[in-house]
Amino acid sequence: MTINLSDSEWKLMNHLWAKSPRTITELTAAVREETGWSKNTVITMLSRLEAKGAVAHEEGGRAKRYTPLLRREDAARAETENFLSKVYGGSLGLMMSAMAQSKALTEEDIAELSAILERAGGAQK
Repeated sequence: MTINLSDSEWKLMNHLWAKSPRTITELTAAVREETGWSKNTVITMLSRLEAKGAVAHEEGGRAKRYTPLLRREDAARAETENFLSKVYGGSLGLMMSAMAQSKALTEEDIAELSAILERAGGAQK
């Protein structure tokens, strides 16, 4: 099952992936400076994430404690596939060509991509 996250949901999930479980109060404090969200906004966002199956809460003491169910790697993979499909018709080659033509790739980026491709090619042999 693929879970698509909005930009706002990514912000909360990044905080949960960094440290969890967290309470609503802890999450509100963590995102307040970046987003200006109130506690009610965080509650609404957590409810949406819970309905999507991205987070779960446990009752504990006076406050619910939220934990991510969705792994960061799975969310990143789904987001990448969605982006490639939407913008480049699913073609990684077309995206890389566009980035190379616009000179958006640094020497370090090219070296990193070469190493990734080398490992991938070696794994298939």
